[in-house]
Amino acid sequence: MRKIKEVLRLRFELGLGQRAIARACSISQSTVHEYLKRAEVAKVPWPLPEGWDQERVEKALFGEHRFIAQFPERVRPDFPALHALFQ
Repeated sequence: MRKIKEVLRLRFELGLGQRAIARACSISQSTVHEYLKRAEVAKVPWPLPEGWDQERVEKALFGEHRFIAQFPERVRPDFPALHALFQ
């Protein structure tokens, strides 16, 4: 689960720097930087508008979720036929 809303809150309500936010959220500083940069580009306001949940914030920063198959379906070898070849 991404911690975008918490990163934005710590930055804009408390004025914390990226390193402090990274420590507070247990994420890398580069991730904090990416979230803040994406929020700036997407012009995400703070405080967030009424009804903006985590899903809405993610959609604003990262776009629509697309499923990417990591492991394409593979054809399994015909093991009995291979076994017969070596008999």
